[in-house]
Amino acid sequence: MSILLTLLMIVLILWVLGLWFGSGEDLTAFDQPVGPGGSECCSGPDGPSKEHREAVAGIKAMGGMIQGLSRKQMLQFTRDFMEDVPRGKSFNCEFIPVDVDGVPAEWVLAPGIDVSRRVLYIHGGAFIAGSPNSHRTITSRFSEVANAAVLAIDYRLMPENPRARGIEDCRTAYRWILANGPAEQGPPSRLFLGGDSAGGNLSLVMAAWARDQKLRAPDAVVAMSPLTDSRYSGPSIRNNLLTDTMLGPLFGALLKFPKVILSWIFVLENRFLPGNPDVSPVYGDLSNLPPTLLQVSESEMLLDDARRYVNKARKAGSPVYLQSWAGLLHVWQIYYPDVPEASQAWDRIDEFLKQVEAGAA
Repeated sequence: MSILLTLLMIVLILWVLGLWFGSGEDLTAFDQPVGPGGSECCSGPDGPSKEHREAVAGIKAMGGMIQGLSRKQMLQFTRDFMEDVPRGKSFNCEFIPVDVDGVPAEWVLAPGIDVSRRVLYIHGGAFIAGSPNSHRTITSRFSEVANAAVLAIDYRLMPENPRARGIEDCRTAYRWILANGPAEQGPPSRLFLGGDSAGGNLSLVMAAWARDQKLRAPDAVVAMSPLTDSRYSGPSIRNNLLTDTMLGPLFGALLKFPKVILSWIFVLENRFLPGNPDVSPVYGDLSNLPPTLLQVSESEMLLDDARRYVNKARKAGSPVYLQSWAGLLHVWQIYYPDVPEASQAWDRIDEFLKQVEAGAA
């Protein structure tokens, strides 16, 4: 009997700890449309394009390939899939490897850009995959629209490294780019910060960190489909599970676990509490942020991560904006130039950066 009671006490303690791990600010007050001037629905009247539907069909065709894979096999599949994204594409850019105080990276230089202008780009891939190579369709276009040299970093990935190592690499790169460009040392004339998905998370984390460290702030931040809440508390995490062609098959199985178990899984894998602003920027102080644009699909699981972040930041007085499209893939911008909606999203980013420079954002 004493052994049984001991086991029950251990289970109870673990359960209570799990509840505490997953605790945090109640964000339901931000589950509402973004106020006037803060958001824009950019969907066309005819729905997703033929090219986008073809991209979706390609993703769905690959869905059957992940059934029955072990965790190790799934990791390798994800990494291989992402590295194949730019295969067969040609780029009118120069890619220059560079060591960023120990962090591997590459400069991406579109023809005719002003190399005194710089972008720090942090790639996505669920913190477990991706590289500067996998995201060249994004970084090459970013270099064009920002008229800037893009520094794409190869930060350390999980599970080989703790989550904190990737964050450390981003901080190192941020400090480095403040003093180094592809052609000369010294501060940039303009500095932009960008990322997608996991990289969108890290870019928002870096913007707040730079503010707190009293470093030069980015002139603007662009986050595409960012994860902002590692508690996975937003309604769209579950409501959009079936409409998210990209993330649903990869992460839907996790949502079958009780939230207490999810909290334990997160803590054991990431070594952070889920509500820590270093991994969940929506729970941090969102005041005094630079002009920031979030783009998201209304069909993806991270829709409410973006909406909640924008609502909270705007309430805190920060110039943060949301652009949404109906029915699109997670991080559809990576399909530039093949998918019209990707081109449209980059045109909006171009407009946003121009508005920032004109003092209108």
